[in-house]
Amino acid sequence: MKRTLLFVVVFLTVTLLATAAKPAGKKMQAAGIAFYNLENLFDTIPNNPENRDLEFTPDGKNQWDGRKYWSKIHNMAQAISRFTTRTTPNGPAIIGVSEIENRSVLEDLVADPQISKWNLQIVHHDSPDARGVDVGLLYNPKYFKVENVTNHRLTAIPRRTRDQMCVVGSLMGQRIAVIVNHWPSRLGGQEQSSPNREAAAELCKTIADSLWRIDPDMGVIIMGDLNDDPQDKSCAKVLGAKRDIKDADDHGFYNPWWEMLDKGIGTLAYKSQWNLFDQIIVSGNIANGADTKWHYYKAMVHNFDFLKDTQGSRQGYPLRTFSAGSFLNGYSDHFPTEILLVRAVEPKQ
Repeated sequence: MKRTLLFVVVFLTVTLLATAAKPAGKKMQAAGIAFYNLENLFDTIPNNPENRDLEFTPDGKNQWDGRKYWSKIHNMAQAISRFTTRTTPNGPAIIGVSEIENRSVLEDLVADPQISKWNLQIVHHDSPDARGVDVGLLYNPKYFKVENVTNHRLTAIPRRTRDQMCVVGSLMGQRIAVIVNHWPSRLGGQEQSSPNREAAAELCKTIADSLWRIDPDMGVIIMGDLNDDPQDKSCAKVLGAKRDIKDADDHGFYNPWWEMLDKGIGTLAYKSQWNLFDQIIVSGNIANGADTKWHYYKAMVHNFDFLKDTQGSRQGYPLRTFSAGSFLNGYSDHFPTEILLVRAVEPKQ
């Protein structure tokens, strides 16, 4: 009798939770939002006026020829082709990227047969970065329609770095903004270089505030290689991205990657320590959004086995393109990340 009663209680609890998670008469719709640092995706042509790309040319240090370039394109497309879930079988709606030389490398990437069926479109802008790399955005026009693109220069630091790209558009009928970043590196040490990333975070926050002055209901997503972890000052203090979802105000931010890093899961490793620089941070009105609006569901580090090195001290780390001057024919020194957004929609009659 006690066993039967316990079963009834458990069944009713599960049923009530399922009903609460999914509004009656509605079905759930999902959208993937991903980010991937493509690690020095350069073409083979010495076409940079300041010779910032010479190491990625056939005569340069890396002997970067057509064979290596097209292998890199194939590998990156292979990785991106795996950004699918049961609810997003056609891949993410939006993929932010960094460490790309120009638009043409993205054109080659999206044309690769492994992902060409997705018909990914490109948003790109040439930045003044000292290394000659930019950020960009790939999107599936079936799910996302671009309305406006602005690029924002970080002038508060002495070193030329990547511009922040803000793309406003419609995600299946709902306006959102995506700010793609590659914040200044830790060159010179984490503590010494922290003010540069704090300035980048302040610029990001300023962009978001300007968007909300125009449209207070807009959801804002900040993504990129931030060169800092969730608990570092740039993210936690300047940007104010909260660890707990309930603490994020509508015009504040929630950072879902704290807990993952606490579990020892990262996107890149240095001296046997994992970092999680590749973050996708959502505004509070997405984190705690209504069921019928896009709201945060889950975060994933795509640390697929084929993206991992298997050799010696590098075992388990991202399998990069080069290591100690040797061509590894790998992917990137970063694992990609993705979040899923969900919303309830009326079923078609």
